[in-house]
Amino acid sequence: MIDKKAMQQMLSYVRRAVYDYDMISDGDRIAVGVSGGKDSLTLLAAMQGLARFYDKHFEVVAVMVDMGFEGADFSSVQALCDEIGVELHIFKSEIKEIVFDVRKEEHPCSLCANLRRGALHDATVACGCRKLALGHHFDDVVETFYMNLFNEGRIGCFSPVTYMSRKDITVIRPLIYAPEKDITHFVRVSGIQPLPKLCPNDGNSDRERVKQLLYQMEKNDPGLKMRLFGAIERDGVDGFKVCPRAVRNPRKKENNA
Repeated sequence: MIDKKAMQQMLSYVRRAVYDYDMISDGDRIAVGVSGGKDSLTLLAAMQGLARFYDKHFEVVAVMVDMGFEGADFSSVQALCDEIGVELHIFKSEIKEIVFDVRKEEHPCSLCANLRRGALHDATVACGCRKLALGHHFDDVVETFYMNLFNEGRIGCFSPVTYMSRKDITVIRPLIYAPEKDITHFVRVSGIQPLPKLCPNDGNSDRERVKQLLYQMEKNDPGLKMRLFGAIERDGVDGFKVCPRAVRNPRKKENNA
């Protein structure tokens, strides 16, 4: 059962992002890319919740790409979709076989991500959708910024809204204001069961290393992530902008308490 108070908190993040970046148009049919992890399941529930009262009418469907890992069981995702009243479409792929069995990639994350992204775009179109919502959250924004800086020596991030001309779809990221800790809380109190992680490379990626680095930096310097996010906004990195309704430094709350 979705926790109402936690849902209200999550909807406040999603509503602000959708409003600030004009992510939704009247009549949209939006595919939510569902991996089965906590982020995408939270996004799915929040988008369906938003659809019930948002001033622009839109429809939500859940789209999954079956990577081909043995033992994958999507019943918990289906249960959530049944609870909130969303169609679930699962598309089979051979990504696991290509990456791990055929190519035997020593560093598989980049190839896997590219193949998964392409499959998800194709699935979006197959479902009759022209918008794809992905579950990248506040912490992902900061981590991606750092990864681009460390690995490629450039200032960059993913964009809140991206038009993909090859498939004629628009990718939106409504969770960009939602901290990961709040997503974790939402899933826990709502009894949502994320799928177990079956990838053999899980926990051994560049993103995980950057995540741990930022965790330690934040412990030593509270508010660091919020200031980095603010810098991304102020400099207009890849479509980000300073929005008056956006989240701000939590230290202000502490000082006013």
